[in-house]
Amino acid sequence: MIPDLGKYAGAVLSSYGASLALIAALVAVSVWRSKRALRALREVEARVKRDG
Repeated sequence: MIPDLGKYAGAVLSSYGASLALIAALVAVSVWRSKRALRALREVEARVKRDG
């Protein structure tokens, strides 16, 4: 099932690792920005309700 990568094993596996790390970083940044935007939206909504 696992292909024989031969002399390219290091390059291929490190590319997979780098890709997975970048995808994980993008997901983490997206979640962080989403939480930050939601918090800001809730603050604005609370201010609008408070001020009338």
